[in-house]
Amino acid sequence: MKVSTRHFLRPFGLIGALLALLLLAACGAQAPAAAPTPAADRRLAATPTVTPSGLTFIELEPGIGPHPRPGDVVDVHYRGALADGTEFDNSYLRDDPLQFVLGAGAVIPGWDEGIALMRRGGKAQLIIPPELAYGAQGAGGVIPPNATLTFEVELVDIRRNPPAAPQALDASAYVTTPDGLKYADLETGTGAEARPGATVVVHYTGWLTDGTRFETSLLPTRPLARQKPFEFHLGDGKVIPGWEEGIAGMRAGGLRQLVVPPELAYGEQGAGEGKIPPGATLIFEIELLEVK
Repeated sequence: MKVSTRHFLRPFGLIGALLALLLLAACGAQAPAAAPTPAADRRLAATPTVTPSGLTFIELEPGIGPHPRPGDVVDVHYRGALADGTEFDNSYLRDDPLQFVLGAGAVIPGWDEGIALMRRGGKAQLIIPPELAYGAQGAGGVIPPNATLTFEVELVDIRRNPPAAPQALDASAYVTTPDGLKYADLETGTGAEARPGATVVVHYTGWLTDGTRFETSLLPTRPLARQKPFEFHLGDGKVIPGWEEGIAGMRAGGLRQLVVPPELAYGEQGAGEGKIPPGATLIFEIELLEVK
């Protein structure tokens, strides 16, 4: 590849519409959505848990699997209401769950804490006191000062987060090509094969040999931006030669590690405004999501 180089933000905003109430406190407001969801009635059958910070957490549906961890990218559907029942935002109406990095301060503290208590597919009600939301300032002209907020949230997905370091492999695990590229399959895909002429969609993380991670597609580039897989036409020379050679032959669903010598990467020029120094050998882990 050529290196290129919404929020219950603290405070919420609107992403165009009131999604930014989740997003940026400076954003404007939209008219309240329709009536509160009937799912709120289920809180009567659930046992509230009040955390030391003052968050009230009520599990409505348990979900499955592990809890998300700080640094994970999560997708969350939600409905938000004031204490009087006025619904101020609803991601279901947009069919657009909010995606953010958990624990990175991208959303209000009540969300970072509450979503961490859930599991994939689970639903919960969060009753968030003002000190874990927008405090004495309020937000967006819609959330008044010192407002306690109630959210019904659904943890739609927990996405693969970028590894801190490439997997350590024995030298015998690698195949070395005549050009000097080394590759090893970490997971073998079962889908369509990537061939020259095909369009491929990948997630990737890249490191220098000293362990410095210089780029990844697995983290949003901004607090409420989405993960963005990289898509390109294999064989057109739009990516470094090590990628052209290393991705060819993979099958969709596979995960492959590449060790790319400088002559198949950025050579003596380096790249990325100093992120990749001259003469650098690069390590990539590439997940092939789709072959078109």
